[in-house]
Amino acid sequence: MSWFSSKKSELSWNHINSIEDLNVAISNSNEQAVLLFKHSTRCSISTMAKSRLEDKWTNDTKIQPYYIDLIAYGDVSNEIAERFNVIHQSPQAIIILNESCVGNYSHNEISLESILKLI
Repeated sequence: MSWFSSKKSELSWNHINSIEDLNVAISNSNEQAVLLFKHSTRCSISTMAKSRLEDKWTNDTKIQPYYIDLIAYGDVSNEIAERFNVIHQSPQAIIILNESCVGNYSHNEISLESILKLI
């Protein structure tokens, strides 16, 4: 939740802590769009992007949200970059649908509105 807002976020992150978790998330994209949010816990821009997503998220949002801590799980981030042929960024929002990357946003480009336009 952003310190600017008193609203409690409705976003409940699914955490990816391994390549196996990543494989599950990608497989789930066959049922519903998946957001892979790559977050650096050491970066204020990343924290701002995460807060913007959390502030706008509602229970009606039709995307499964997944969170990757880049500091703790760099191997997962590298696998995402290689598998989907995207350049690593932080923060980064990658949208997966039917096991394919349909969108890739970084830094101030990350917004729920831009993500929802893709699906």
